[in-house]
Amino acid sequence: MEHVHGHAANKKALIISFIITTAYMIIEAVGGFLTNSLALLSDAGHMLSDSISLGVGAFAFIIGEKLANDRKTYGYKRIEILAALFNGVTLTIISFYIFYEAYHRFVDPPEVASFGMLTIAIIGLIVNVVVAWILNQGETEENLNLRAAFLHVLGDLFGSIGAIIAAIVIMTLDWSWADPLASVFVAILVLISGWRVTKDAFHILMEGTPKNINLTDVVNGIENVTAVYSIHDLHVWSITSSQHALSCHVVVDGNLMIAETEHILRAIEENLQSIGITHVTIQLEAKQHPHDDSLLCNVHRN
Repeated sequence: MEHVHGHAANKKALIISFIITTAYMIIEAVGGFLTNSLALLSDAGHMLSDSISLGVGAFAFIIGEKLANDRKTYGYKRIEILAALFNGVTLTIISFYIFYEAYHRFVDPPEVASFGMLTIAIIGLIVNVVVAWILNQGETEENLNLRAAFLHVLGDLFGSIGAIIAAIVIMTLDWSWADPLASVFVAILVLISGWRVTKDAFHILMEGTPKNINLTDVVNGIENVTAVYSIHDLHVWSITSSQHALSCHVVVDGNLMIAETEHILRAIEENLQSIGITHVTIQLEAKQHPHDDSLLCNVHRN
């Protein structure tokens, strides 16, 4: 029930943030053209990517609500990871474009309407603070899709701060290069965020071990159960950022009764659930009749 409530809260946060961001993105883009400010235009471009990412993120939550079926036995939860990957890649692409535009502005600095730039940047900062606060009410640590959208907005927030500083510098010192310098600062932050989200999404799609799961704790949680001799063919992966799965072979005494093996399975499941693994598939093996070596149970890890 708690997961369902969290899912609904995440979706609502993304939809509200999408509406606010899209509305102000249009205002900032117009303001950037009128003031000839790259810092504002780059921030508006980033807000456009924010708007797209928030829309994609909300769409992913909606699609993810579809139930599992014969063709999608895990359901559609992983589409949230695809949305996060999309957002991470777009963040990276946008950062390189800002670097490219900033280079040309350093070479040939244009005139910038600093007062108009300052006014729009201050409003942008307020909007980004509000949107970041809304998103942060959701599960930004547990849900990669929501975290990707939050990082988009956070990059915008710092972009607005950079644009404010640049406008003040231009107004007081007439240093026109402050505008592209602020955009470079934004680009660096955007690039770092994009790389982190892309890397995390790729890790999940490659079915890597979840970052918050310690394999030693997993092994201990299974082997500490009475009557368990050993485990092998252990795999731990994420279906989506908040749902982890495990499969393994557990060696027990072959003389145990069915009721006793059921007790072992329940004890293992409880231990694993306490460390965040909710989807468990376990194959029991009798110690007296081990698997033949031809089976893929003796995979060696580097």
